[in-house]
Amino acid sequence: MPAKHEENPKTLRIDFHVHMADYGYMHPWVTEWIRKSNPAGFDEYARRYSDPGAFEELLAAEGVDYACVLAELSHVTTGSCSNEQVREFCRGRSRLIPFCDLNPSLYTDLNDSLRRKVEEEGFRGVKLYPTYQHYYLNDPRLYPLYQAAQELGIPVLIHTGSSVFKGARIKYGDPIYLDDVANDFPRLNLVMAHSGRGFWYDRAFFLSKLHRNLYMELSGLPPAKLLTYFPELTKHSDKVIFGSDWPGMSRIRHNMDAIAALPFSSEGVSAVLGGNAARLLNLG
Repeated sequence: MPAKHEENPKTLRIDFHVHMADYGYMHPWVTEWIRKSNPAGFDEYARRYSDPGAFEELLAAEGVDYACVLAELSHVTTGSCSNEQVREFCRGRSRLIPFCDLNPSLYTDLNDSLRRKVEEEGFRGVKLYPTYQHYYLNDPRLYPLYQAAQELGIPVLIHTGSSVFKGARIKYGDPIYLDDVANDFPRLNLVMAHSGRGFWYDRAFFLSKLHRNLYMELSGLPPAKLLTYFPELTKHSDKVIFGSDWPGMSRIRHNMDAIAALPFSSEGVSAVLGGNAARLLNLG
């Protein structure tokens, strides 16, 4: 048995993957799935935490210092949480870090659009949804976005792996296409949300070891299964980032504590739960 360790009490805790509870529009199959995954009374829960002050209080109660709040423009498959909605939700809130979404079917000039989102509107990262918006990650249309993100020094968070929602196309979630992107943009930090969930755990793990700028993110994965999915995960803590996928997974502190109980070193726990994310987000 590995030696037990105590987590550094000053460990910064960052949730790299949260959604707003109240989308501008969400398909009924998504809301039904969330209701089944959460305690009774989710509708009231969502209304309560559509207030950013209440949401910051929830994060504080869960022990989270910062959370990345994700826009989503997946009108066909899941729903729409606009960039404007996320920007206003996070405005003036020290715990909340806004990530925009630039769906390549809706935006034609991805380079200039991302620059405006970051330089004029204050977004600090971008989230891509290939399985919901139907494109491969090495599609040439995305390259102007990658170039802008690399020059701006912001991370790109990417949905990889499976999805249960109608209209999703799982083939677009294969992380193998990030091999091209990581090679072509070596200074761009790329984060694989869900780490290839369901189909490509081994592929995501190998790619994160291969590329200095490619990271695994753990949202939507049960902590008790992590060492089954990734047997050498605890040797790889410098490339792993915590995310919850809230409100789909509502027990943030529970999952963080369960990851902290895995046989990481104390330094590894600090890296996974916040240190790696802080570096990518330039939090100091």
